[in-house]
Amino acid sequence: MARLPRFSPPDMPVLVLQRGNNRQPVFLGTDDYLHYLDCLRMAAREHELSIHAYALRPNHIHLVATPKGADSLSLTMQAVGRRYARHFNRVAERTGTLWEGRFRSAVIEPGLWMMPAMLYVEGNAVRSADVLTPDADRWSSYRHHAGIEASPLVSDHSVYWDLGNTPFERQSNYRALMADGLSGKTLATLQKHAHSGWPLGSDAFLAQLERQSTRRVQPLPKGRPRKVGGEDALPSPSDHAPT
Repeated sequence: MARLPRFSPPDMPVLVLQRGNNRQPVFLGTDDYLHYLDCLRMAAREHELSIHAYALRPNHIHLVATPKGADSLSLTMQAVGRRYARHFNRVAERTGTLWEGRFRSAVIEPGLWMMPAMLYVEGNAVRSADVLTPDADRWSSYRHHAGIEASPLVSDHSVYWDLGNTPFERQSNYRALMADGLSGKTLATLQKHAHSGWPLGSDAFLAQLERQSTRRVQPLPKGRPRKVGGEDALPSPSDHAPT
């Protein structure tokens, strides 16, 4: 099946996933994590990509970001991928592909999915049982949003600012949201869209994206059309990703 063109409209947040090739480790030590964050900071600034949340895991990375231009996301990820791969291959004394194909990205409706996406990304290490609490994860932006350690990489989204009128209030409320956690259904939805790349939002939001796009923003219905009254009747669109 041919790949759909990447869809990253300006000023629309995206949930990003990039894995190591064959799920191999892409970070072997502290210097690797720091170098990746430095690469990301410089590339994001150069190509006008606002980073709202991130999580660096041993064999993959997650971002929530908003591109300023149509190519901001692709240019940033290409620049980071090339520069970091050179560093990693040199340090690890290896050659060949580091990343698993092209990164995946899903446009998200900010009012509905920005906060869940941030919590999803920053809670990754806890769900993987690599740390007991999110504040113990040095390589996510949770410590920034919880008021533990400011990150020069993070540009706070307006949804985060809406949590309170003061930094203390925002940080306290964010810590409470992380403690409450996300429902199993919400986690499953975010995970599905992070892997499939289909936009995530309400019907009205998807319809708006459809008008802006030259490609589909929802997968085609599965199965053959049913015949009703002698005529083919298409089933309602499914939100399942193509296999």
